[in-house]
Amino acid sequence: MPDSSFDTLRYGLEGRVAVITLARPERRNAMGSQLKRELVAAFGLANDDPAVRVIVLTGEGPAFCAGGDVKEMQAAQAAGESRSLEEKIRPSRDATLLAIHESVKPVIAAVNGAAAGAGMNLALAADIRLASTTARFSQAFVRRGLPPDTGATYFLPRIVGMAKACELAMIGDAIDADEAMRLGIVSRVLEPEALMPAALDMAQRIAAGPPIAIRLARQALHQGMRGTLREALAREAAALNVCLDTDDAKEGVRAFLEKREPRFMGS
Repeated sequence: MPDSSFDTLRYGLEGRVAVITLARPERRNAMGSQLKRELVAAFGLANDDPAVRVIVLTGEGPAFCAGGDVKEMQAAQAAGESRSLEEKIRPSRDATLLAIHESVKPVIAAVNGAAAGAGMNLALAADIRLASTTARFSQAFVRRGLPPDTGATYFLPRIVGMAKACELAMIGDAIDADEAMRLGIVSRVLEPEALMPAALDMAQRIAAGPPIAIRLARQALHQGMRGTLREALAREAAALNVCLDTDDAKEGVRAFLEKREPRFMGS
C-alpha cells in the first residue's frame, strides 16, 4: 500500500520490496530540504519494516535527480540566512546520503534520467545501480564554482578509480548511460520502459534470498573496501559462523539435496 505521509516522494510496497520515488518532477526532483528530510524518513520506514527486504530508489518524470535545489539555496541567501563560522568548518554529516549508504537493507537505484551533482551521488550511495538509456550522470559542482560534496569524494574514486574521479569532478562533463556502465557506475542499461521491471525483478530475486546472510554480505563488502585482507577474512569467518546456525542455512542445504528452490524465512 502507498504511504501518503510524504509530500516530495512516494513510498510504496511491491511484495517485500519498498519503492521510494522522488516526486518533484516540476523541479527535476531537485533535493530541497523537505525532500532530504523525507528521504531519511522513508529509508527509516523501510528499514524498520520487517516485511521489507530490499529498497528501490527512483525518480518521477524525465529526471532521476537534478542535484541540490539551487532556487531554494538562492532564496535562503536572499533572505539573509547565514551560517556561523563554527557551522562552516564543522564536518558535514549528510543524513540523506548516510540513510542510503548505511541502510540495513540492500538498495537498488533505478536511474531513469539525469543524475547531476548531489543527484548522481544519491545514486552512488546505493549498492546497485541500473540506468535507463536516457540517463545522464555529471558531477556538476565545478560548473557552479563549487567543489564536490554529498559523498562524491568518497564514492567516485572507489567506483571509477582516482584518475577518472578527478576528471569527472574537475571538468564536470556529463556522461551517458553506456559510458557509466563502462566505468562501472551502473551494472545494466535498459530501455526506459524496461528499467523499473528490471529493477523490481532484481529486487525480488534478492528479497527471495536469505536476509541475514545478505545483510552480513552487504556489510562485509562495504567494510572490505577499507582495511586489510586479514580483516576481511576475519569478518567473513564471523559472518559465516553466524549464518551456519540459522534456519535459512539448514533450509539451503535441504533444498540443495532435494533439488528444489529454497524457501528462506529470515531466521
